[in-house]
Amino acid sequence: MIEAAGGTAGSWIRIWAARIGEGNDSQPMKMAGMLRLFDRPPPEPAHLDVSHSGEIYRVALKRSTRSRRFTLRVRSATGDVLLTMPARASLKAAREFAERHSAWISVRLARLPRPVAFEPFETTPLRGVDHTIVHRPDARGVVWIEKGEAGRRLCVSGKRPHVRRRVADFLKREARKDIESAVARHARTIGVKPKHIAVRDTVSRWGSCSSAGRLSFCWRLILAPPYVLDYLAAHEVAHLVHLNHSQKFWSLVNRLSSETNRAEAWLKTHGPNLYRFGAEWT
Repeated sequence: MIEAAGGTAGSWIRIWAARIGEGNDSQPMKMAGMLRLFDRPPPEPAHLDVSHSGEIYRVALKRSTRSRRFTLRVRSATGDVLLTMPARASLKAAREFAERHSAWISVRLARLPRPVAFEPFETTPLRGVDHTIVHRPDARGVVWIEKGEAGRRLCVSGKRPHVRRRVADFLKREARKDIESAVARHARTIGVKPKHIAVRDTVSRWGSCSSAGRLSFCWRLILAPPYVLDYLAAHEVAHLVHLNHSQKFWSLVNRLSSETNRAEAWLKTHGPNLYRFGAEWT
């Protein structure tokens, strides 16, 4: 509430309110509503900072109506820390919780694998096989694969500043090609057809299927062995028939893919590691 006892400011507010209200009984109520805008609390911060052993760590905040307690998580996909808190919890309690666990945050962040930029001399997997990135500035073409006794090379032409983008674009194109091929094959087997296939850099799930028949996949599946990508394609195509995880759904998945258990185990063990390739976090 704005209060002004006397003086120019108080007089101005009273005069302004009186003039607005002249000839219109509804105006005072509108004026009160406008003044209440100034009573609104400042927006809640999206993060808080905690320190440990001289290091400062940023912790993202997320309120959840389903959460009954504070939960800390270090996300390997984005290299950050997330604190999920009950909807009615105070920021003071959230800070105290994070500060009590600052040592845990420090240890878990230190355990994150080193991000691998798409730069010359770095190694990135492609279809489960390591490829060394080699810059060939004067060569023709854009990105291509060479095989040799020393292993496989991912060759990139053009200027050095363009290497990262060209490698990322190449991998995303390869991902779309393999995903669309696998989806088409599995869809033909059971006589269905997706409405749309999207390939993105998702961090919460490897694939999804909407009730409208739209499929979405993470492009990083191209980094995994082929049977992993094929299983994910079968999984989402099966959702076009059963939009659940019932016994009938899993029977259909196993009919389409013979590598369900193997692929699930691989993703559980190695999946988070895929997010370090081409990562922007440090």
